[in-house]
Amino acid sequence: MFEQGVIRPPSEASSLLVRVTRNCPWNQCVFCPAYKGVKFSRRTVEEVKKDIDAMAKEYGRNGRISSVFLQDADNLVLPTDDLIAILHYLKEKFPKVERITTYARARTLKRKSVEELIRLREAGLTRVHAGMESGAASVLKLIKKGLTPEEIVTGGRHVMDAGLELSEYIMPGIGGRSLSEEHARETAAVLNQIRPHFIRVRTFAMHPASPMQKMVQEGTFVPMADDEIVAEIRLLVENLDEMHSYFSSNDFSLNLLMEVDGFLDEKKTSMLKLLDAFLALSKKEKQVYILLQRSGYFRYPLEVVKDEGVLSQVLPRIEELEKEGEDGFNRYVETLKSYQLPQPQTDNWC
Repeated sequence: MFEQGVIRPPSEASSLLVRVTRNCPWNQCVFCPAYKGVKFSRRTVEEVKKDIDAMAKEYGRNGRISSVFLQDADNLVLPTDDLIAILHYLKEKFPKVERITTYARARTLKRKSVEELIRLREAGLTRVHAGMESGAASVLKLIKKGLTPEEIVTGGRHVMDAGLELSEYIMPGIGGRSLSEEHARETAAVLNQIRPHFIRVRTFAMHPASPMQKMVQEGTFVPMADDEIVAEIRLLVENLDEMHSYFSSNDFSLNLLMEVDGFLDEKKTSMLKLLDAFLALSKKEKQVYILLQRSGYFRYPLEVVKDEGVLSQVLPRIEELEKEGEDGFNRYVETLKSYQLPQPQTDNWC
């Protein structure tokens, strides 16, 4: 009937998925499994139009389609005129569509002029999702992101100056223990220059098939425990300006403290208080909270660590894990997190 790619952002869960390119033109990020083993290719305007025709037939011209997400990883590599032709055709076939969004890499956004991006906005594009991951040059090099902080800033500013919405995705923990402080401070510095509409938090967890597993074995990457990642996020938030950017944590299961969420110019102080409240817990209280959060999808308030009934059930399990060795608890938690890793068909990776 029509093609579809393997991933989309969580915020595009109800969007019509229209595949404009196949896979990722970079595809070298060591943490991302989404497109490994497949090649990138550009689809022609006519190919995409045929898919749109099939979708219009399937869903109906007067259906409830109000938002569209363009797949795959970096659609703005296509010529601007081709993208505009696709956008116009989408609006023709789905006249009720109010929002059209896409993934794009920062280097591609840098190469697009502000004028080209304005033309895309006028044709119907409303939001760009960009996988920044980190603003630290050392971390970007470590994960083979293929970007510099300067390119991320320039690409992001092009989007903002064009009047498009911008979602920047960041990945706490991706720098490992040795680069944690640098990762937090320099990511904040880059975001303060871009001032995007959304800062979406994607806590790092090691995928079983990730090339980073080898880095761990070689000792070039030391993964961080959950409490260390919370401390990193605290440093990041502390260094972010009180700007009208939405710091989004509540749409990703691997974020331990989903309540650290809101506009920075409104909620920064309360977010820091929540992070401090977790960091002030005793070691055992942190372990109780982490184990509860990682054992399922139900979200618990911090106060749960004071509940005697809960403690009586959870503490014996923690004691069992600690008998397995100094790092027994953290190893078990990492296993639980691997179960919570988003599947390529349903969530954002890069």
